[in-house]
Amino acid sequence: MAIPDIMIGKLRIPVVASPLFIISNPDLVIAQCKAGVVGSFPSLNARPIEVLDEWLARITSELAAYDAEHPEAPSAPFAVNQIVHRSNNRLEEDMALCEKYRVPIVITSLGAQAELNARVHAWGGIVLHDIINNRFARKAVEKGADGLIAVAAGAGGHAGAISPFALIQEIRAWFDGPLLLSGAIANGNAVLAAQAMGADLAYIGSAFIATKEANADLNYKQALVDYASSDIVYTNLFTGVHGNYLAPSIKAAGLDPEHLPESDPSAMNFGSGGNSETKAWKDIWGCGQGIGAVTAIVSAADLVERLATEYATAKERLSNSQAAF
Repeated sequence: MAIPDIMIGKLRIPVVASPLFIISNPDLVIAQCKAGVVGSFPSLNARPIEVLDEWLARITSELAAYDAEHPEAPSAPFAVNQIVHRSNNRLEEDMALCEKYRVPIVITSLGAQAELNARVHAWGGIVLHDIINNRFARKAVEKGADGLIAVAAGAGGHAGAISPFALIQEIRAWFDGPLLLSGAIANGNAVLAAQAMGADLAYIGSAFIATKEANADLNYKQALVDYASSDIVYTNLFTGVHGNYLAPSIKAAGLDPEHLPESDPSAMNFGSGGNSETKAWKDIWGCGQGIGAVTAIVSAADLVERLATEYATAKERLSNSQAAF
């Protein structure tokens, strides 16, 4: 397994919590890290730029204090997600703050940039780049990414359309570095399955929306409890990039989820959360296909506890099954 050195001895289970636009905040990130999974947030969640400075100061100081009090079980490292796309006019300012606080993990999306990767390496951090196909994976590694996040079919928010079996298989044919899998992972069984396929870590997002610390409307959280994979629609209408969204939220916005037009990919907009009429992700709710495993709104610590218990049970069951062969 290729677990990054920065994570070894600090994870309770092999999970990285994905950065959730609008939803991830310091409360959630700190709770995730203390529970033993990598917590993360998009830098653009902190608005204006001064708020990002405040968030990073709080996260680093609180986790450092926790580690001093719990040397036998320190917190997991945290990550900041950067949108490496020309529409993000805050990238340089955000990266300067990441450098100031020596952010341990930077997750890059929508563009791989060699200069950015080298900058993170200079302060001792690592870069994980999310991709939706093998071609983008090769480009990311060529430009210096330390690890890859394979965003497969079924993932929440911006997602690919390739089966996780196929995507992991193709990447593992040439890449032996850290590999994460995203796509409908919401219980411990799926975490173990991701590893069985060849991934090192599972990348989980939607399940953390339905946590008490998440900055999401209560109706949004409850929707993850009430609905299932059949209630999710794959469309590029709201941001110009294909993603998965809850059909009931689309209906509530006055649109027909079964007859959505295509959007112009050249009009991608991530900083404002979509166009002014639909307001993704605030009103149009991103969500992955794994939400059938979400049965209640719980704390982040309780969610990690459930995942850990399920993961341990799945490993034991697999071991017993292997004994029969």
